[in-house]
Amino acid sequence: MLYLAFAAIPIFDNSATFAAEPKAPDSSVDRGYKALTETPFVPPLWSYSSYDKLWKVWEAKEKPANYQGEVQKRYGLHSAPFKNGELPMGLRKASFLIEGLTIDCMVCHAGSILGKSYIGLGNSSLDVHALFEDLNLAEGRKTKLPFTFSNARGTNEAGGMGVYLLGYREPDLKLRSSRKDLGLHDDLCEDVPAWWILKKKQTMYYTGGADARSVRSKMQFMMSPLVSRADFERHEKAFQDIDAFIKSVEAPKYPFPIDQKLADKGGLVFNENCAKCHGTYGEKWTYPNKIIPIEQIGTDRKRFDGITAKFGEAYNESWFSKEKGDGYLVTQTKGYQAPPLDGIWATAPYLHNGSVPTLYALLKSDVRPKLFTRSFETNEADYDRDKVGWKITEVKSIPMSISVFEQRKYYDTSKPGRSNRGHTFGDDLTEGERKAVLEYLKTL
Repeated sequence: MLYLAFAAIPIFDNSATFAAEPKAPDSSVDRGYKALTETPFVPPLWSYSSYDKLWKVWEAKEKPANYQGEVQKRYGLHSAPFKNGELPMGLRKASFLIEGLTIDCMVCHAGSILGKSYIGLGNSSLDVHALFEDLNLAEGRKTKLPFTFSNARGTNEAGGMGVYLLGYREPDLKLRSSRKDLGLHDDLCEDVPAWWILKKKQTMYYTGGADARSVRSKMQFMMSPLVSRADFERHEKAFQDIDAFIKSVEAPKYPFPIDQKLADKGGLVFNENCAKCHGTYGEKWTYPNKIIPIEQIGTDRKRFDGITAKFGEAYNESWFSKEKGDGYLVTQTKGYQAPPLDGIWATAPYLHNGSVPTLYALLKSDVRPKLFTRSFETNEADYDRDKVGWKITEVKSIPMSISVFEQRKYYDTSKPGRSNRGHTFGDDLTEGERKAVLEYLKTL
């Protein structure tokens, strides 16, 4: 996925292939789950010993007794609900001429809520920059990462990663000797959306600029310099199955008592005020797949502006777009896509940049915190059942004496890409209506 100081890793002939094909279970969904949880699609980025040496980077006096737990806590990783050795979700062993450690989709696309891990829940605790930086240091690489992978913990620069990696590829995916400028930005601050909403969508990503049917678009993370065009083609069938699995994932149900009478009232308010953009729910659900113009939604436009036409042109010329005849081209839209709200109780924080910690604050813009931090734990004690989202601590300023690692735990809405303005559609509700809508949203 990443070009992380590869000077320390020999670049072998990239016509070689890696990772055995998964054995075929009964259905495409089953095969997709098996491929996702068992197959490393990216060759080793670090030696396996780097994982065991992370504690030395922390300057701990000795290796902690509960080492996996401390790794998970430091980087915002979560226990795997499948066999993954001693590794948390998102990390796995891989073999490609050498045995080593690599990452997979679930470093970002598997999270935890109320202490339980879910594949397909965006990881809102992750500090991906610290994870990559510390693994590099444990590997003995002292060069800086090529760009910022996360500015605020729980968010990432996934769009920037895609732009960065494609810059090293020709349209046929052959490696370039130097990176092409495709308008790289690393201050877009993206929250990770839940996989379970994709099944309803015709278009995907925050601007709705890509076709949700595209399988190859979901393979972009494979762009390690050791991955050849042949590898992409060989694994495309596995990703068709992974796509089927992604679209089979269901949202977890709200586990606490719900005031059904209040929720019913909230459903009426929701259908009158919110359904035209976010759809209706239940057996006969509807979803309009609507792109809201940036001037109308009013939310931070960094992500909207940050993936440029240069990248779109390069993507549309590349192998990734040449799927199903004329292919699935990316397009420039006028704003952000209003997502389906299935399982929204579990997907805090809110807005595309994770700038709003609770649904209550999303529906009442004048109470949104300007500068805040939270535990980044996902237990019941960390969850705000009344406001629906994460409990936070508001602060007036970030202590200047703390490390950059600690600074990323603070969300500063005055910084580029992190504004919490916009989406003020709940401001006109009465307090009673707002509470009723919150109760209704718990049922989705």
